[in-house]
Amino acid sequence: MSVDAPSGQRFRTGHQVVVLALVTGAFVWGHIWYENRNHFFDLGIYRDAMRWWAEGNFLYDFSRPNPTQGVLEFTYPPFAALLLRPLAWLTMPEAVWAYSIVAVAAFAASIWWLVRPIADRHGLSRWFAFGLAVVLATGLEPIREAYTFGQINFVLWALILLDLLVLLPRGSRFVGVGIGLATAIKLVPAIFIVYLLVTRRWRAAAVAAGTAVAVTLLAWAVAPRESWVFFSDRLLHAEGIGRVSYEFNQSLMGLLARFASPAEPSQLGWLMLAPPVLVYGLWRAGRAAAAGDEVAGLTLVGLAGSLASPVTWAHHIFWVVPALLVLVDAALRPADATDALRRRAGLVSLAAVTYLTVTFSVVALWAFKFDKPGGVVGVVMSNWYIWIMVALLVALPIRRGATQPQVAV
Repeated sequence: MSVDAPSGQRFRTGHQVVVLALVTGAFVWGHIWYENRNHFFDLGIYRDAMRWWAEGNFLYDFSRPNPTQGVLEFTYPPFAALLLRPLAWLTMPEAVWAYSIVAVAAFAASIWWLVRPIADRHGLSRWFAFGLAVVLATGLEPIREAYTFGQINFVLWALILLDLLVLLPRGSRFVGVGIGLATAIKLVPAIFIVYLLVTRRWRAAAVAAGTAVAVTLLAWAVAPRESWVFFSDRLLHAEGIGRVSYEFNQSLMGLLARFASPAEPSQLGWLMLAPPVLVYGLWRAGRAAAAGDEVAGLTLVGLAGSLASPVTWAHHIFWVVPALLVLVDAALRPADATDALRRRAGLVSLAAVTYLTVTFSVVALWAFKFDKPGGVVGVVMSNWYIWIMVALLVALPIRRGATQPQVAV
C-alpha cells in the first residue's frame, strides 16, 4: 500500500520544479548566446605541451605566441605534467570530452558539499538548492571562463573542499592529502597548508606537506631535468604566464602593474601590500575555523591568497562562489532587532552586487566595451575583482557552528 505525499509538499515540489526549469532555461539560453569565446584555449596549450614533451622535446622549452599575452609557456610543476601527459594521446575533441567529464564532476561535487548543509539548515529540498546553486554558479565569470578556457582549477578547488568539508568533519586520517596534491599541481594552494597550521591542525598540515613533497619527488624521479629546471629557474622567474598588467590579472601585483605600465610594477609596493593582506585573511580565517565556520574560513584564505599572488586571473577566483553562499546563508538566519535587519540588508546588498558585477563582468565590460576610459572610472572598473575581494575579506560574516558533518562524499 502506497502513501501519497501531502498535497502541500506536492505543491511545493511542483513550484520548485517550475522555478528550477525556468532558471535553467534562462541560463542555458544565456550560455548559448554568449558562446564559448575561449575555445578551450588553455586546454589546447596543455595538450600541445604534452605532445611536444612526448615527442622527446624538453617540456619547458614549449611556447606559443599570443597577440594579447605575448609568449605563453607550460608553467605548471612537473607533477602536473605527469597527470596531464595522457592528453598527448588524444585529439582535441577527445581532450575536450575528457576534460568536461572531470571538470563537471569536480564542480558538481564541490557545489554539493557547499550547499547541502545550508539546505538542511533552512529546511530546503537538497535537490532544489543544489540544482539552483549549480545553475546560478555557471553564470559567474570565474566558473564560466575557467570551463571555456579548459582550466584545471575545478580539480584543485574540489581537492581543497574534499579535505576541509568532507574528510575534516569526519576526523579522517587522510585530511591534507587533497591540499597536498593541489599544491603539487599548482603551488598556489600551499596557502591552505599555512591555514592548517594557523588552525592548529598539525597532523593535517603534516599530511598535506608530506603528500606535496612525496608526489613532487615522484615527478623528480620520472622527469629529473624538468624538475631541476622548474624549481631552480622557472619558479623563480615566472616567465611565460602572460602580461602581469593585463586587465584580467586581478591581484595586488596586477593593480600595481597597471598603475606603473609601461614600466615594471614596484616590488616594494607589492611587499608592503601583499603580506598584511595575507596575514589579515589568515587571521580572520582562523577565527572562522574556531567558530565552526569552515566554509567562511577556507573562503577567506582563498580570497587573501588570490589578492597576494602575483598573478590571479579572473577565472582563478572560484572563492566568489562560497562567499556568496555564506552571505546568503547568513542573511537567511532569523533577524528581529533593527540592527540585525540592517545587517541582513547589508549582506543581501553585498551578495547582489557581487553576483551581478561578476556575472556581467565589470572588468570585461571595461576592457572590451568602454574603450578603456582612464581616471577614476578606469581605476575602479579595471580592478573590480580586487575591490570585491577586499570587501569580502573584511565583511564576510562568520557563522558560529555553521559546519556540519558530511555523511556522503
